[in-house]
Amino acid sequence: MTDKPGNTAGIAQSRAPGSTRIAFIGGGNMARSLITGLLAAGWNQARIRVSEPLAEQRKVLADMGVTAVASNDEAIVDAAVVVLAVKPQLLSKVLRDLRGLENAQLLISIAAGVPLTAIRQWSSPDQPVVRCMPNTPALLRAGITGLFADERVNAAQRQLAEQILAAAGKVIWVADEAQLDAVTAVSGSGPAYFFYLMEAMVDAGVSLGLDEETATLLTLETAYGAALMARAGDRAPARLRANVTSPGGTTERALSILEAAGVRRSVEEALTGAAQRSKELAEEFGRS
Repeated sequence: MTDKPGNTAGIAQSRAPGSTRIAFIGGGNMARSLITGLLAAGWNQARIRVSEPLAEQRKVLADMGVTAVASNDEAIVDAAVVVLAVKPQLLSKVLRDLRGLENAQLLISIAAGVPLTAIRQWSSPDQPVVRCMPNTPALLRAGITGLFADERVNAAQRQLAEQILAAAGKVIWVADEAQLDAVTAVSGSGPAYFFYLMEAMVDAGVSLGLDEETATLLTLETAYGAALMARAGDRAPARLRANVTSPGGTTERALSILEAAGVRRSVEEALTGAAQRSKELAEEFGRS
């Protein structure tokens, strides 16, 4: 797309959250999670519009009380914010095909790996864009999302983006777009690391003679309790670990085996690899 006219009629730069008109392009799991959180936080359902190509998905969205349409162009009319909730490989076509997008409208992209340069290449060089990296616990409104915005996004729009993404959990801002690669490695891909460890613990419990149901319950409740303790914030994870590691005890034996196997080094290498792959994907989308 080329530069768009500066007509901002009907588009508010800053409004009370409940009166801000929000458009979602894509009505999948992440969009529905955000919408559920927004409605629970008191946002006006009449101010939320979603475009979704599948009729059955539109019915689900309509049952939530929001307006669901088939046309992306219809969805974004008069919206102050347009949330791009489509797969990364579809984003180029979606943006290039939009006809009514205006420079005053804030784009919020939750498409993993797609850099600002590509988004503006497909929309407008002056488009205000916030890039986000959420994670899957957002589906339970327990996620954490990394956000980045450059100077084209004003203070009111930053606040609005934060309020919208906070509907799915906690949010943090990073100072440089490249840091989203690290966010992707730590939290975007992070749930899979914990699932991997839980899977291994369940398998080990079964091999030690527990039935699978018992091993699973013990593992999941232990992970949940440990996360709550770490989240309490009065102790660093290293201190919490030390507190449950008695000299000569069972925990010390287990941790010594993990250290000898190079688990800590492997975790660092794994996250470095994930961050590098995130960077590669951004470069690939940037060449699109």
